[in-house]
Amino acid sequence: MTGPRIVIRLDENGRIYQPGDRLAGEYRMLAIDRDEIKALEISVLWFTEGKGDEDLAVHDFRRLSAEDGDWIDPRRPGRFSTTLPNSPLSYDGRIVKVRWCVRVRAFFKRGREVVGQRLFRLGDVPAAKAPPT
Repeated sequence: MTGPRIVIRLDENGRIYQPGDRLAGEYRMLAIDRDEIKALEISVLWFTEGKGDEDLAVHDFRRLSAEDGDWIDPRRPGRFSTTLPNSPLSYDGRIVKVRWCVRVRAFFKRGREVVGQRLFRLGDVPAAKAPPT
């Protein structure tokens, strides 16, 4: 048996998106009871990985709260969509990488949370090549 989890699907099956494209998809909450959920956050963001400080910035954010009267039903898929910005573009460098993702977080009344994340690429920047030896 698996525990609570969130599955994210992109409408375009995760193709490479270009600046100005519409990113859209749905999320499904599995093994989560409606009475357990306090809030839900849906965000599209980028972050860096690699040497040095890691950066993170949120492009699009939406929060639903049961306490504020928002209807959160884990039995039904939820939708999201946003227009993607011009930058930063996804990049797979040797020292630093720029990653884009859709992240959905469900917060439970007892203080627990479950996170689902789906990576996608913004732009078609080639990966960095190793220097000649």
